[in-house]
Parts: sequence; structure tokens; C-alpha cells
Amino acid sequence: MATLFAAMLAAPAVMAQQPGGEAPPPAVTVVTLKAEDVTLTASLPGRVVASAEAELRPQVGGLITERLFEEGTQIAAGAPLYRIDPRSYEAALAQAEAALAQARAQADAAGREADRVAALRDRRVASEQTEDSAIAARDAANAAVKAAEAQVQSARIDLDRSTITAPLGGVIGLAQASPGALVTAGQATPLAVIRRIDPVRVDVTQSAAEIVRWQRQGAAAALPAGVDRTVTLRLADGSAYDQTGQLTAAEPHVDETTGVITLRMEFSNPDGLLLPGMYVLADIPQAQLKGAILAPQEGVSRDRRGRPVAMVVNAQNVVEERLLEIVQDRGNAWVVREGLADGDRIVVAGLQKIGAGMTVAPEERAAAAAAGAEAPADTEAPAAPDAASADAEASADAGAAAAGEAAPGAEGN
Repeated sequence: MATLFAAMLAAPAVMAQQPGGEAPPPAVTVVTLKAEDVTLTASLPGRVVASAEAELRPQVGGLITERLFEEGTQIAAGAPLYRIDPRSYEAALAQAEAALAQARAQADAAGREADRVAALRDRRVASEQTEDSAIAARDAANAAVKAAEAQVQSARIDLDRSTITAPLGGVIGLAQASPGALVTAGQATPLAVIRRIDPVRVDVTQSAAEIVRWQRQGAAAALPAGVDRTVTLRLADGSAYDQTGQLTAAEPHVDETTGVITLRMEFSNPDGLLLPGMYVLADIPQAQLKGAILAPQEGVSRDRRGRPVAMVVNAQNVVEERLLEIVQDRGNAWVVREGLADGDRIVVAGLQKIGAGMTVAPEERAAAAAAGAEAPADTEAPAAPDAASADAEASADAGAAAAGEAAPGAEGN
């Protein structure tokens, strides 16, 4: 019995040593790549700027008697906003008008006197010097009239400025002065700020080195005439803004401190969602890459030196490692310039069990997904429990046999 038991224990080891069939190649999931022309975009950070902005400052001094607007509302150009006590300016206007009337009266008298002297001069009663003096007095009186008219106009302007009006239409902010406050002409603190926020401008910055890199690629990378050049925005919460914009200008100057260039775009803002000072990301089309490959990001990894690599299955189903040149990301894919070609099969699943030079069993991702969807209907769940039960029964039989052989030995002892 002891000999039988030893033979049973040795049997698995003998069976393990027997040569079996070759292990099948590991299955991997691949995606067949296609070359296409890709419009490259740059995601640049920026701030929203009002398309027009005006700070209200008084142009005359005095006490504010009335505020005529509601804070944060839309106002039209020319709408009255503040009133300053106008009494001193009304008096100045009245004084200037009186001086004008006096100057006109003196001018009329000087004109009549010049006419009389001219008549006497024709009759040779008055001298030439007398005539010249009368003409000079008349001209001086007329000049005094013009000066008085200018004083009246200036006084009327100051009186009009006692009512502060909106220089442009837009949304007015918080009031910085209340009725009863004393203001002066040209003071540093504005009374309020008006901003036009439809449309708005977006100022973004881009590295000067990046712009030079695009320009050096020349006409080969230039955007064709038919390519959509509209700019899209992403807000601070990651959502996309529903209005598109256009690049309107670029500052022809590089900031010496940061080395960036400011680009300006314009966007419609009918709902007032974009507010001045808001942080945004602008996606700007800048070049076109012909024959590029969009590689799934799950199929690209990094080697020990941090370089992007991908595993590609060739026509003989042998794995090759490719070193990639990635330009930028596009959604869930990488835009690859070098390293992959049209028709290559990149491995996107099963990377942990393969290496360069191994033979694999590739399966397209679409076909693999379809097979996975059908698997629950074709595969019966009880199969695994049956195998486990068979193993348990074999273990139990071996244990019983061992107990049966050990019992006689014990009795013999």
C-alpha cells in the first residue's frame, strides 16, 4: 500500500514533465490606423476684456445732487447718470451772456463811429489818422464780441457737464459716489465704470518661440483656404462656450519679461455669460498636418527615458516597438507625426503580456467588443464551479487514500 501511495503522489510530477502542446500566442486587441489631414490647434489661456470701457469722472466740481441710474443695468449712450449742483454754472453762464451783450453793443457803436468818420473823410473834413483810429476801434470791438461768445460757450459747456451722461452704451457697474458727495474735475476715483460686453474681446498669450516654430514650417503647414478658422472657447468650469469667434489682431511686440505675444479675438456675447476678467481657454487653429495619424492614447506608453512608444503588430503578427513623435493631443487620441503609418495595427489592450519580437493573436477592437457582448449568451456560468468541484473531489480522494495507508502503519507501530 505504501508503494501504491508513493506512486500516486509521483504521478502528477511525471505528468508535468511530459511534453505538452505549444502554448497559443497571447491574444491582444489592436486598432488599424488611418492617415488623415489634421488641423492643429493651440489651447491658449486668456482673459475676457470688454469691447469698450469708460470710467466716469466729473469734468466740473461741485456737490452731487442726484444719481439717475440703477447699478448693474444696461444703459444707452447719452443717458444722464449724475447731476452736480448747477447753480454756480448757471450764474457763470448768465454773466458771460451779459458780457457778450455789452461787447456787441460796443461793437455796434464802434461800427457806426467808423462809418461817420469814413463819410467825413470823403468830404475831407476828418483826417486819415482819425479814420484809421475809428477802424481800429471797430475791429477791436468785433474781436471783443467773439471773445465774449467764446466765454458764453465755455460757461454753457460747464453747465452741461454738471449733468454727467454716459459716453457709450453698456452695462454700468457699482456707483462709487452718492448724492451729497463733493467731487472735483478730473479726480482719480471714477464715479462708475461702463463696459460694453456684447461683443467681448479675449486676449490670450502665446510663446514667441511657438509662433516662430509654426512660421518656420512655411506654406506646407499653413492653413488652406477652405479650413475652418473659427476659434472656440472653454470656460473655467471646463464647459465649451456656444459662440465661436475670430482672431482679429496680434500685438507686434514680445513681452521682454515673459517672452509671449498677445493675440486678440472677438466673440458675440448675447446672454452676457462672458464677463470682463473671466479666465478662459481659446482653441485656435494654427496649422495643418498632412498624413498624420490619430493614435489611441491607451496604445501609447513611455519608455525608461520618457519617450512615447507604441507596440505595433506587423503582417506576420509579430510585435514591433515604435518610437513616436507626438505633436499634440486630440480628444482621446494623440496626433502622431512620425513612428506610425497608414494601415499599422497598434496594440491597445494586452500590453502587459507582450514584448517586442513576440508572436501574438491580434483582434480588432470592434470585433473584440462584439465578441465580448455575445459572451454571456454563449458561455455557461456553471463551468467554473464544475471544475472546482472536480478538483475538490480529487483532493478528497487523495486524502482518503493517504489516511487508509497511514492507518495500517500506525497499527503496525
